Amino acid sequence: MTTVTSPVTGRSIGLAAVPDPVFSDAMVGPGTAVDPVREPSAAVAPVDGVVVSLHPHAFVVVDEEGHGVLTHLGIDTVQLNGAGFELLVSKGDTVRRGDPVVRWNPAEVESAGKSPVCPVVALEASADSLSDVSESGDVTTGALLFSWT
Repeated sequence: MTTVTSPVTGRSIGLAAVPDPVFSDAMVGPGTAVDPVREPSAAVAPVDGVVVSLHPHAFVVVDEEGHGVLTHLGIDTVQLNGAGFELLVSKGDTVRRGDPVVRWNPAEVESAGKSPVCPVVALEASADSLSDVSESGDVTTGALLFSWT
C-alpha cells in the first residue's frame, strides 16, 4: 500500500472542486486537491521514490511499488513559464516523503491570474484503489491525503 501525504499546507477540497476538467473529471487519475495557504513555501514529495518527471509547476514521484503520484502546483501554471518556481531537486533524484521538491509562492500564482489549487493524483490508478481520501478540512504538509492499494 502507498500512503500519499500532502505536499503543501492548506485546505483539502477534493478533485471535483478543481477548476480544470482534466483534474475534476479525474482524466489523469483519482486523488484529491489542496487549496494552499498563500505564502511562499516548498512543495514536498508526497511519497518516497524517484522523481521521474519534473517541471517548475508539476512533478511526479514513483515509489518502489511503481505507483506514480503527480503533484500539480496550481492550474494553468505551465503558462507562467517557470516564473515564481524554483526547482530544488533534479529529475532522476531519489526523494523521501517530506523532502522539498519545488519552492513557490501561491499568492504570486494567484496574482498572475491562475488558481493555486494543487491536485495530487494517483496516476494510472482506478478510483476504487484509493481509500481514506481527504476531500475537506485543513491539512498540513505531510498529512495523509489518501491510501493507494
